[in-house]
Parts: sequence; C-alpha cells; structure tokens
Amino acid sequence: MKILELKLPLLALALLSSGCASIGKGITEAILEKQEEEDTRICEIKGEKFGGIKPQLEIANRKMKLLMVHGVGNHLPGYSTQFMEKLAKELDLTVTSRNVKNIRLTDAKGPERPLGNLRINRYLNADRTQEMLFYELTWSEISAKDKEVLSYDNSGEQSFRRAEVNDLLKKFSNDTGPDPIIYLGEKREDILSAFAQSFCWMIQGDWNSLPDDVQQSCSTKNVTPFYNDSYAFVSHSLGSRITIDGLQHLASKLSNGDTANYYTALTNVLKNKEVPIYMMSNQLPMLQLGRSLPEVANQPDAYCNSDGAKYGERILAKTSVIAFSDPNDLLSYAIPHDFVNKYLDSRLCINVTNININVARVYDAFGLGKLANPMDAHIGYDTDERVVAMIAKGIANDQTAPVVNERCHWIQTID
Repeated sequence: MKILELKLPLLALALLSSGCASIGKGITEAILEKQEEEDTRICEIKGEKFGGIKPQLEIANRKMKLLMVHGVGNHLPGYSTQFMEKLAKELDLTVTSRNVKNIRLTDAKGPERPLGNLRINRYLNADRTQEMLFYELTWSEISAKDKEVLSYDNSGEQSFRRAEVNDLLKKFSNDTGPDPIIYLGEKREDILSAFAQSFCWMIQGDWNSLPDDVQQSCSTKNVTPFYNDSYAFVSHSLGSRITIDGLQHLASKLSNGDTANYYTALTNVLKNKEVPIYMMSNQLPMLQLGRSLPEVANQPDAYCNSDGAKYGERILAKTSVIAFSDPNDLLSYAIPHDFVNKYLDSRLCINVTNININVARVYDAFGLGKLANPMDAHIGYDTDERVVAMIAKGIANDQTAPVVNERCHWIQTID
C-alpha cells in the first residue's frame, strides 16, 4: 500500500531532466541520508499518563485480552501479525501456542449471514505467569460485495488510460473510499454485530475453551470465572468508530432493559473495569458528521463520579482513549475535550489522551517546503516503535520504554 515514495525532491527531478543526472542524484541522496540519520520526528503526548498493557499482565492470575479492529480497505486474516509480534516482543512474551484459532463469525439471529473472521493468538512469558490473548477481527468481507459495483473501474478498460501512479491511487481509493459510506448504510448493523460477537468471545473463556476452525455464534451464559481478566482494544481509522459505536450500542441495549444472558453478563463484567482503546489514525470527529447524538451525553459527573446520581448505570468505570494522530495523515484528527462531552456516550466514562506523532518521515524539499508521504502517515502507526512501546508500557511510569522517554514529550492535563 505504500504507493508513493516521495523521497525525490523536485529540484533533483529538475536536475535529472536537464542532463545533470549524476550530480542531482548525488546531492539528493546525500541530503536525504542526512535527514534519515537525524530523525527529528515529533512525539507529543497531552493528557493523563497511562500504564499500557504491561501492568495488567503482571497482576497474578489475570489474562490480558486485546481486540484489534481494522479500518478501511480489504483485509485478510493475519493482517495484524507484524504489530502483534512487535507488541509481544516489547512485552517480553516469548512463548506462543503452536496453533492459531479461527472462528467464522455469525449472528444467532441469522446464521446464514457471515460476519467476518476472528483470529486468536496466545502469548506468554518464559515462566508462563503472564498471558495475553490477541483477538484480531477481520470484518471487511461484509463490505466487499457492495464494493464490487466499482470493480469495472479497476479493469484494463479504464486503468490503462491513467498514468501509472494515478492508477495505483485510484485503485486504492476504490478499495478504501466506499467503506465509510457503506458503514453508514444497511451494513452498519452487520459490522457492529461482528464487533459484538468478537467481544462476546473475548469475555467468554480462556484459551482452552475457545473453539477452532468453526462457524459459530457466541452465546455467553456464565462468565463468572473470567471477571478478573483485563480488556483492551486497538483500532485503526474506521475501526475506531466501529469500536466506539460497538460500545455505545452495548450501552443502548443495556439501557433498554435487555435481560438476555449476554448483556447481563457484560454488565457484571464491565461495570468496574477500566478499558483502554488505542486508536491509530483516529477519525472520530470526521465520522461524526451527519450522525445523531448518543442517547446519553453531557452527563459525565452523573455517571462517572462515585457520588453521581446515575453512577450505578455506568457501562464502564473508565474508558481511556489513547488517540495517535500523525499531523501529515490527511484522515486523522485529534479529539478535543468538548467532542467527548457532546458526541460520546457519558455512560462509557471516556477520558482522552491525544498523541501527536510523526510516524512518517518529514523531508526538506530543498527550500520548496517540507513534505511527508501521506500514505505512510496513514498506515505507519502499527510499525512505529514508539507507538508500539506506548501501547505496551505507557508513559510517565517506571516501566516506560527508553525510546519513549528519549523521543517523546509528555504534557499532563489537569482540571
């Protein structure tokens, strides 16, 4: 997907075209190599400090369960492998199960309706005292059928008329652009059902109780043995909207008095939980456009303070949103404080930490201005060592990774 390599500045191209190829190439490479070595990419954290996943792993008899939700574009099961392995390494989880479990998700109300795939990996530390179950949701097959209406535009009949780079960009646009539109239509319920089913499998049991290579709906009847587990989400672009909507959908179900086993179990499990959501290329503000407000908003004190009038009706004790945004990512936005109060459900007790970080390198284009590859800025979060380190070990604590202490600046916010 890294289509554009914006490492040849305009001056170098001019030199090449005028016959000064060797001189232009030498100058360009020397300057770019110098900029590569310096690596002055910003990393600014503003908000409350957070501990990351590591502290939860170190609590005795507690499993860490992490769900990854992808964003726009076609994805295949296993898309998160590089990020998952980097995260496991940062957490010193050096043991993994030989097999990977796959569940073809389906809805109990319509078992003939596929909802994507849930892939589960198991990681442990060397002495088996710490365990992380990594759940990877692949929902893109839900929107794939609808996107076939644009397949003609990717054919040779149309594509040969375009310049090569433009053709690659157009195919990328045809793959990713429709997903937010489709999500706002009738497929939204299917995608949210895929999220709900994935979360249901997360709270249901341990590694040995999870099925493998099945097409099956999750129905939770008794999760008492798993109250002690910790939960977290990692999302990318549209996946952040899906995660928040999935939790708000849960809040709506519970407020309507649904007494089904699944929702009763979730109420009991989540009410005293602090659940972080690590959002890469966060798009919540843009994807809020044209949407109605949540059922419950602007009431954080009533639901989230222990002396609040509706404290007993909260869904989560605290939802920590850690929002990573590259300023050169054209599709990413920081989350302002007012946005949380107005547009996000108060029952989730959301607190936001914004992280302004260059995951794409910024180059000086020979006095013509600075530039960064917007494609790298959108998809580079899950391979950036600082992002992975912060998700693993947080900021402003004794275990914070050296790369974060050395290359990131934290500004604490207070009331």
